Amino acid sequence: MYSGISRRILPRWDQYVTSHSYRSVFAFSKNQWGNIIESKYFIPTIPIKIFNRDKSTSTKSSTSAIEFKLTHPRKKFPPLPVFEPITPSAEQAVSNILYNTPATFPSPPKRHVLNCLVQNEPGVLSRVSGILAGRGFNIDSLVVARTEASDLSRMTIVLRGHDVVIEQARRQLEELVPVWAVLDYTQTSIIERELLLVKVSILGPEHLHEQLIAIKHDEYDDKFMPEADLESESPDPTSVLPYDVVDDHRSLTPSEALRQKHAHLRALIDLCKLFKAQIIDVANDNVVIELTTKPTKLDSFLKLLKPFGILESARSGMMALPRTPLLDSKASAVEEEEETTVDATMLPPG
Repeated sequence: MYSGISRRILPRWDQYVTSHSYRSVFAFSKNQWGNIIESKYFIPTIPIKIFNRDKSTSTKSSTSAIEFKLTHPRKKFPPLPVFEPITPSAEQAVSNILYNTPATFPSPPKRHVLNCLVQNEPGVLSRVSGILAGRGFNIDSLVVARTEASDLSRMTIVLRGHDVVIEQARRQLEELVPVWAVLDYTQTSIIERELLLVKVSILGPEHLHEQLIAIKHDEYDDKFMPEADLESESPDPTSVLPYDVVDDHRSLTPSEALRQKHAHLRALIDLCKLFKAQIIDVANDNVVIELTTKPTKLDSFLKLLKPFGILESARSGMMALPRTPLLDSKASAVEEEEETTVDATMLPPG
């Protein structure tokens, strides 16, 4: 009658359980439970499992989920409204395209290198520079020299501008009678070289102002030493540096001043070794340094020389020659085969 419990073990179980429901087992009083526990038939280690015989709460079959779906249909939502887009006219479509097109920003001016082959005669340089000045170009560098031919000169011009304007200026220069050809080396692999001669002080930056006044350098470029006021006849030596270093330098003994001068000279020699420059002249208070390299490297060298004190500087301007590409023998053989091969589609019919 009850699963897991035998009448042989609990023969008097029916007199306590009067109902088959699960709740009736817990309906005994405290005395009845005590009698059951004290009896010799009670085994606490055996699990008591009571099944409900009520058919109404029995487990449903596997098709109950399908029956529930059939009896409770899903609620259908109303369809979304459909709006037909308005077809724009041709004028509206063009205006929308023009409005949504991003604005094009002008490209910054680019550095261009022009190589002019001109006739060696007077007035050619002024005519070429006049055409470039008329178009508003600022010439960064211009070098003119004779070539191996007696009547031919080479003119290398470095300027900045937009590609379209530079091309127009190049064609206008070629129309001049003394000009043989104008070559644009902007997109070409070229060799650039420029010569620099710079005079640097070895006394220290605190004496730079006195040296500039002594040599009466009226055209000194103040971008290298903006603190120097060359127009003042009686300069204030303390205005060069923010601290009182002039008095300390003047109070040095001759031996200390000599050691400090040679320390500056050794620093300049080490800097020249890094850039492969040469010291071509040495005086009591300055040296002259020569350097031939690319223009960008010259700019970096001048920035490093600025703390020592630049007295004078001269640059020759950039010279340029195109590099000759090295062709491999296999690559040249492939190019010759491609040239000799005839495309049949390019031949006339018949």
